[in-house]
Amino acid sequence: MRNLIRHIGTIFIITTIIFTLKPVLAQEKIVNIYSYRQPDLIAPLLQEFSKQTGIKTKLLYLNKGLVERLKAEGANSPADIILTTDFSRLIALKNAHLLRKVTSEKINNNIPPQYRDEEGYWFGLTVRARVVFASKARVKQNDITYEELAEEKWRGKICSRSGQNIYNIGLFASMIAHHGVEKTKKWLKGLKANLARSPVGNDRAQIKAIYSGECDISLGNSYYAGLMRNNEEYPEQKQWEAAVKILFPNRDGRGTHVNLSGMGMAKYAPNPQNALLLMEFLASKKAQEIYAEQVYEYPVLRGAELSSTVKSFGQLKADKISLSTIAEYSAKASRLVDEVGFDD
Repeated sequence: MRNLIRHIGTIFIITTIIFTLKPVLAQEKIVNIYSYRQPDLIAPLLQEFSKQTGIKTKLLYLNKGLVERLKAEGANSPADIILTTDFSRLIALKNAHLLRKVTSEKINNNIPPQYRDEEGYWFGLTVRARVVFASKARVKQNDITYEELAEEKWRGKICSRSGQNIYNIGLFASMIAHHGVEKTKKWLKGLKANLARSPVGNDRAQIKAIYSGECDISLGNSYYAGLMRNNEEYPEQKQWEAAVKILFPNRDGRGTHVNLSGMGMAKYAPNPQNALLLMEFLASKKAQEIYAEQVYEYPVLRGAELSSTVKSFGQLKADKISLSTIAEYSAKASRLVDEVGFDD
């Protein structure tokens, strides 16, 4: 009887150890990523992370419906980390209470305050500038401001994608932050009056329109120049890009409006330790340089090397206004777009 009790006790201890170790062992194996960013662009990053840590990565690419999916999955979601291509999506995730607060000196030391949530729910990884693409043949000036896009000299010479596009909303919200609602509304009316056509297409389509002579300038994210210049699959885009130059608005003043790709830890991350390791890796110098090379964007980490393509764009002086401040004005910016009939 005594031996039986001892045997049962031994089994209980072994079973307890196994169940105690199970979560730890699980955390040593994998980190699950939900991403707005295309898999081929971040594959080199994830490969390097796995090489350094031995932790495998599993990626789910979602270009829409991510918030809805996370809400539906709830506490059963396998997502550990969320990667986005626009800071407004990070704001939406935080507002929906789908992110977990992260405290890390490594991350905070590498990512400037204006590029991360002050409460630690999201962090920027790379910066893309909202620049002006201008015809090399027809536009002689090399300096420009956002404000001057509403001047009559540009009448019928500007192309734009929808004013409700998240990239434009971010820019318009920054104008409200700097100038107030009424001045921004007047500016939007002037910008609309200068459009060569109704807003249509994406940023690449605007560059194509400049190439074909439909307009002389357009707003666009800087990284599109890199994607088009190095596009072997669609070489005609190289011709479109070669016809334009990049102007950084307000570089002699407050600086050019920027947006972010970024990251956050999922609220119900089943592998939070692994998720934190990946987040700290993504904020590191090596990862910042790999990421920036892949997507033709600017690292948020000062001192990280730019890709040769991005260097050719010219020096970026970024507007230092907090992106959280811009987010506060996004809804107002969207209403202004409708009020002035920008997309009509």
